[in-house]
Amino acid sequence: MLPFHSKNTPRLSLIFLSIFLSPVVNAEQKKPNILILLADNWAAPHASVMGDKSVKTPTFDAIARHGVLFENAFCQVPSCSPSRAVLLTGRVSHQLQDAANLWGKFPDDQWTFPLALEEVENYKVGYTIKGWGPGRYLNKRHTFGNPNPAGNKSESFEKFLSGVGTQPFCFWFGSHDPHRPWQAEQQYYAGLMHERVEVPGYLPDHPTVREEIVDYYAEVQKFDAECGRMIELLKETDKYENTIILMLGDNGWQMPRGLANVYDWGTHVPFAIQWPEKIKAGIESTTFISFEDIAPTLFDLLGLSTKPMTGASFSEVLTGASVRHRKEVFLERERHANVRQRDACYPCRAIRTQNYLWIWNIRPELYPAGDPETYWAVGPFGDIDNSHTKSLLLDGTAVTGLASFRELAVGKRPEYELYDLRSDPWQVSNVSGHQAYRRIERQLKSRVIRWMKQTDDPRSVHPKTDVFDKYEYFGGAAK
Repeated sequence: MLPFHSKNTPRLSLIFLSIFLSPVVNAEQKKPNILILLADNWAAPHASVMGDKSVKTPTFDAIARHGVLFENAFCQVPSCSPSRAVLLTGRVSHQLQDAANLWGKFPDDQWTFPLALEEVENYKVGYTIKGWGPGRYLNKRHTFGNPNPAGNKSESFEKFLSGVGTQPFCFWFGSHDPHRPWQAEQQYYAGLMHERVEVPGYLPDHPTVREEIVDYYAEVQKFDAECGRMIELLKETDKYENTIILMLGDNGWQMPRGLANVYDWGTHVPFAIQWPEKIKAGIESTTFISFEDIAPTLFDLLGLSTKPMTGASFSEVLTGASVRHRKEVFLERERHANVRQRDACYPCRAIRTQNYLWIWNIRPELYPAGDPETYWAVGPFGDIDNSHTKSLLLDGTAVTGLASFRELAVGKRPEYELYDLRSDPWQVSNVSGHQAYRRIERQLKSRVIRWMKQTDDPRSVHPKTDVFDKYEYFGGAAK
């Protein structure tokens, strides 16, 4: 699996890394730039090109028209730090030690694609606002000597571009939007109306919920507008045509059953990619994409070896040579916030296909949203970020009709969950164990177990191992 070496394997020499990254295309060909536009907690299908009738996302829509829109892109882990680690390394989360947890430590000897491009391919690499994180990464023993796995911190994209010259670049714009608190400037509320938003079936149709969805949409529109200004900078500096642009969310939104859950609203994200010189325009792809596939795809487009990565390139979909990549994605989670006694994770492994979502809750005796009383971080049921909607569910006992939604959000869950997405798109009616689904459930479980073994998941040998619980948590205490 080199160069993803563990603590028991030697560090890569620069010579070996150079061999690994040796391009297989003409050395005289101009190297493309890479611009990653990454939203913080942006769930699908909350983009106008994906069918959302409330939010307006002209920048994302334009990238989709000029390139490829992936309707089934999944972040692999519904949590910021691990999902970003998967994106940066091309590996699945349980292979990344501490980085499988939120507020963990990024392994100081772990390879990432931006740092490799900088070290060997002479790319200028930068990021602004939020790179990999939150977590601990300042370690002098880091293989490439950089302060963040996403690259070198820059004041802004404009400042970064001013120092690029003719050097190829890889830049990571890690916005804070649409992360809570949802407080966008008034101009980004244009066109948004409470009465027009769609309230998902796992949340109550209540004025409080509708107001918060509008606030969230305003921040989505702010993120889209900021991305549009960055693309204009590319055009002004004549770098647009030779830049691969990716625009996506890092994981789902911060509503109950969203972030920190392997349901679609924690893992299904908007994703579009364009490269005017190479990627075919106007493709709307329904094939499945997982975050560990992104780094191998970028390397494939650059003509570099993808062998050390767990994910697989989907470059043939981008060029129109194929319409297929994955027929399913595998999902997981370990510790999100530190919200359970003994620093316990809430481990899940899952598979999402076109028609089904099957989930294995490995420790069903625990509360999926965290302990009812504050343990360390956030507050009661702390894997749901604090919000008016959360308060409504927990405190609105006198409000009629909330009990079932409260149970969906914070109640304990069975060991196995199965949802038939053809009849239950909101994933609220668990059919696990039903006679009519026994055959498909056996098949889905078998595929998850096989994937866990193939990827050396510690839980494939000891499902209830506490190895992820023992990794240090660097997040602060609840206020």
